[in-house]
Amino acid sequence: MLMSSSDKSATLIYGPNGFRVVRPGHFVNCAMSGVAIPLEELRYWSVDRQEPYASAELSTRRALEDL
Repeated sequence: MLMSSSDKSATLIYGPNGFRVVRPGHFVNCAMSGVAIPLEELRYWSVDRQEPYASAELSTRRALEDL
């Protein structure tokens, strides 16, 4: 069975002001919850960890793990 890019997770490189698509897809999975995040809704990520997050709360929770 063939999969379209809408069925596949994208691979991104996260920078301080945005991200670059390395492998096309329409979503990434949140590093904390595993929920699929459409690329057009992706607002939170960690440059250091290279991880996406579904919400500010999850991003903060992950950052607090390092303290």
